[in-house]
Amino acid sequence: MGMENQWAESADFEKFTWEIEDFSKQNVMKLRSKRFKIRGCTWRILVYPLRRDVNHFSLYLMVADSLPPYGWTRNTFFKLALINQKDRKKSIVKETQQRFKGGHQSWGSLFLNLSDFNDQKQGYLVRNTCIIEAHICVSDFTPGIKVHPNCAPAHDTILGDQTTEASSDERDTISPRNSGTSSGEGETQEGNSVNLTLRELIDLESLGAEETAFVPLLEEVCIWHPALIQCQSKRTRGFRQWAFTSLGHVLHFLKTKKVRDISEEDIKHLQGLWKELVKSSGFDLAWLEPYVNSALGVKDYMERAKQLKKLKDNVVSLEIKMKKLRGELAASEAQFQVARRDLSQVRKGFQEMELNAAIGYAMF
Repeated sequence: MGMENQWAESADFEKFTWEIEDFSKQNVMKLRSKRFKIRGCTWRILVYPLRRDVNHFSLYLMVADSLPPYGWTRNTFFKLALINQKDRKKSIVKETQQRFKGGHQSWGSLFLNLSDFNDQKQGYLVRNTCIIEAHICVSDFTPGIKVHPNCAPAHDTILGDQTTEASSDERDTISPRNSGTSSGEGETQEGNSVNLTLRELIDLESLGAEETAFVPLLEEVCIWHPALIQCQSKRTRGFRQWAFTSLGHVLHFLKTKKVRDISEEDIKHLQGLWKELVKSSGFDLAWLEPYVNSALGVKDYMERAKQLKKLKDNVVSLEIKMKKLRGELAASEAQFQVARRDLSQVRKGFQEMELNAAIGYAMF
């Protein structure tokens, strides 16, 4: 069991439940829960973002205190849950251990598509009401854990007195909403660039059919990494168009290409795209680099995989042969024991004779 799992199981969580009524009538551009205190810390839950260019329902946990002093941190293990009101086992749970500090006062994740959220049959928005839970544990204990945004804990999550078994699609760790200096509301203030959307930065009408497929991928990574938009806010439209389209090509490649289908030509194409993107786009792509490197290493991986398969097949073949030989040896040993036993029985009372001698007879 990992250290983080040990902490999760021993942690003393406190729960806050947020029931949002008349959801469709809310100011979904800036929808926050009331402030609530857990372990002396003041928090809020943020529904973000429900903008015209985003088709995901996202939740964030944010620090609601005023701007803390330099060096302030909070080590927190928390779980956010979007409750399924028809079947609690289908509730979507996201959990992580994070350190809240001056640069990261708001952590969250995508939960599900808005179309699924708004469909009452799904059970997340029923009678225009949704229910959100935050389970929070604040601790001075900080295990040395690096939480990767794509690695989900494997254990079940306890919500109240029920257990929710989240699937791999429903459960994920949680990533920061922003970085850099945050306001008391947990939002980055950098001119007006924080309010810009991808659709305002690039001309979607001019995109070809292939490039249009990049847009959902770009929108998703811009939510996870808002600096992508911020760093392009002062660029020319033509440059932004090229930068985001090039990034879209890379994302689409990584999203759609199966490892077995990647050819040498594909690798060369990706290598050229990535080199130009890193050199000229101005994006901070450190978060994407490991995945690109993994794709670029596919050729070596495939060659090594073939070698491993060949060696594995050889080992399996020899193992089968050894089992067969062991079986034959065991059978031979059994026959040998029977033969020895028969030999011993026949030898009892047997008097050997000189075969070249005459039998003779006695004279009285």
